Amino acid sequence: MSNDITRLTAGPAEVTVDRQGCRLTSLKIHGTEILRQGEKYGSFPMVPWCGRTAYGRFRDGDRVRELPVNHPPHAIHGTGRDTAWRIVKADGASAVLAYDLADPWPYPGRVTQTVELTEDSLTLAMGVEATADSFPAQAGWHPWFLRSLDGGSLGGGADVRLDFTPAWQEERGEDHIPTGRRIEPRPGPWDDCFGMPDGVQTTLTWPGALELTVTSRAEWVVVYDEQEAAVCVEPQSGPPNGLNSHPRLVTPIDPLEVATTWTWRTLA
Repeated sequence: MSNDITRLTAGPAEVTVDRQGCRLTSLKIHGTEILRQGEKYGSFPMVPWCGRTAYGRFRDGDRVRELPVNHPPHAIHGTGRDTAWRIVKADGASAVLAYDLADPWPYPGRVTQTVELTEDSLTLAMGVEATADSFPAQAGWHPWFLRSLDGGSLGGGADVRLDFTPAWQEERGEDHIPTGRRIEPRPGPWDDCFGMPDGVQTTLTWPGALELTVTSRAEWVVVYDEQEAAVCVEPQSGPPNGLNSHPRLVTPIDPLEVATTWTWRTLA
């Protein structure tokens, strides 16, 4: 395993973390891969914004800030996934990684992510700190869960079933940006944001193989299931375009902190 990859194990669970983007490249449970493979996939942190920021612009007071339009016409998923993080510490079942915010993000700061693995759970925790001026920010995760599980001892060729009960759905405009209206949740397929004010709780079930529940105290989750290979369940601290619509100010004495836990049990 290279110096860029950290491998964590706990009982039947194994996670690999790449310091490039602090991306989980693999999560295996009883030898069965749970995450879609490939350099764009696995599970990566979205920071210092989540999803799309409309047209690569957001307002901070009386200033308009510009971000790289990396998913025209919008800026998407933050800068953390494109940055080399440093390993602060790592042991057999946990790791801490960090990076310093820099161009193209216009404010100095620091992001830290902790990865903690047990036999039946994975907890990811992220903190965003301001080291000088205050700034608006978001943080969350973009996991690509395989639609069906093949290989390994769990087997399970049936498609995953997704269960969650949101309080509302953010209406999505033709430009894929939330309009600001909250509507009754609609049936999928989705590339949509949902509100869960009591915290995110979403269960993925691969019949006869595995049940995995994603929880977070965050109040928003994006669900993306328009691709055949994978389903994304993305807990995040604010909705897409939240730098504009729901700015959460990070100050030197008030960091942004968010966490998610994935808990599983085998059904085989």
